[in-house]
Amino acid sequence: MSITTIPPSSNPASPGVVVITGASSGIGRSAAALFGKHGWRVGLIARSADNLDATRKDVVAAGGTASVATVDVADSAALEAATAHIEGELGPIDIWVNNAGVGVYGKFMDITEDEFRRLTEINYFGTVNGTRVALRRMLPRNQGTIVQILSAISYRGMPLQSPYSGSKYTLRGFTEAVRAELANDSSAVHMTMVHPPAVNTPFYNHAVSHMPKPVRPPPPVYQPEIVADAIYLAATTRRREVKVAGATLGFAVANKLAPGVLDYFSGKFGVAAQQSEQGGAVAIRDLNPDGPGKRQYGSVKPLSELPDGPPQAVCATPPGT
Repeated sequence: MSITTIPPSSNPASPGVVVITGASSGIGRSAAALFGKHGWRVGLIARSADNLDATRKDVVAAGGTASVATVDVADSAALEAATAHIEGELGPIDIWVNNAGVGVYGKFMDITEDEFRRLTEINYFGTVNGTRVALRRMLPRNQGTIVQILSAISYRGMPLQSPYSGSKYTLRGFTEAVRAELANDSSAVHMTMVHPPAVNTPFYNHAVSHMPKPVRPPPPVYQPEIVADAIYLAATTRRREVKVAGATLGFAVANKLAPGVLDYFSGKFGVAAQQSEQGGAVAIRDLNPDGPGKRQYGSVKPLSELPDGPPQAVCATPPGT
C-alpha cells in the first residue's frame, strides 16, 4: 500500500468527505469528479497509482480536494490503514462508495477455481471490508451513508459472468441484512444500493476472458457520468436504492414476472451479445484481477467519438483524450 497526500483545498464551502473505491477509471473516476465539482473532499482508493493520479487531477480541476491511497480492497488491514490516513487528511467520512470490482468472462466450467476466488475476494469481500471500515467510523457518530455499487446483474444473472453475477446477488443480500441490523439498532447510518446498466468503461478491457472473441457490454450501453449522477443522488438524498436507466428497471421487473422467458432469451442471445466481431478499442487487453492494469486511460469520451464507433462501447482511450 502507498499513500499520496494532497494539500487541503482552500474551498471553505466543501460539504463533507466522501471515499470512493475503484476510483481509478470508469464509474469511480466519473463519480469522484462529480463530487469534486460539488466541493467535496474526496478520498480515492484503487490499485493503479498512475490512474488514481489522473482521477485526483480531475477532482482538483473540478474544485474539490483529493487524498489518494493505492491499496487492494481485498486486503482488510491495508484498507483500514489507508482509510485512517485519508480521514486524518480530509476529516470524518460522511459517505463511503464501494465501487471496486473486476470481471472474468467464460462459461462456468472454463473458469478456474483461482479466477473465481480472486473475483470474489475483490468484488464481494472488498465491499464487505469497505462496509466494515466505514461502519467503524460512522456508527460511533451515528451518521453517514454507505453506497453499494451493484448492477442490473444483481437482479438477473448473465451467462459468461457466473462469478460476477454471484458476487452482485450476494452483495444485495449482504446489504439488506446489514441494513436490517441498523434498523434494529435505530441507527441513523444509511445504506443504499445503485444498480448500473451496461456502462462504457475499461472494465471489459481489464476482465479475464475465456471467450474466442473480445468481450463487450451488451446493449444498450450508457456513459459512466449517468451512473455518477445516480451515485450522487443516492448518497445525498438517502434513497433506498437507485436503478439506473430503464434498461435496469426493465431487467428487474422482467425477471420477477417472467424469469423463465429470460432464461431462454439470455441463453439464446446473451452469449453473442457480450462478444464483439470487431477489433480496435474493445480488443485491448489490460488484465487487472491479480494486480492493477498497466494501461493509462484518458477521460471518458462519448460513444460516437470512440476510435471504432458506437458498436465498440468500450472506453480504452489514451491519456489526455
